[in-house]
Amino acid sequence: MTYSFAVVPRYAEIDQQGVVFNGHYLTWFDEAFTGFLDHVGLPYPKLIASGVDVMVVHSELDYGGSVRWRDDARVEVTCERRGTTSFTLGFTVYRSADEVAVVGRNVYVVVVRDPETGDWSKASGIPDELAEALG
Repeated sequence: MTYSFAVVPRYAEIDQQGVVFNGHYLTWFDEAFTGFLDHVGLPYPKLIASGVDVMVVHSELDYGGSVRWRDDARVEVTCERRGTTSFTLGFTVYRSADEVAVVGRNVYVVVVRDPETGDWSKASGIPDELAEALG
């Protein structure tokens, strides 16, 4: 399944070269991931309330073009891999309907919160509800 998240680059996201500053793509990936969870019926607040969260352990970005202020951009999200305790989401940023600007991926590890201490630790597996949401 592919989820599409619309983005209109804000003035504050543009660098001196007139394009989206590279660090903002990772923010867009986080926002698209949250939208993806909403789309598949597992809102992020519900995930956290269950004592489960995810942490990014690896990110990649490959640039093929530039996104500029007020472009009609979107970020497509797909689950590329689901392992035992981690998963990889792929992100494609489109500058227009069919022009790819950036391709990236994040590897997430699933963590659980100890109800007594509040500390987070690596989960022994991906909870069923999250695994189902990822497809």
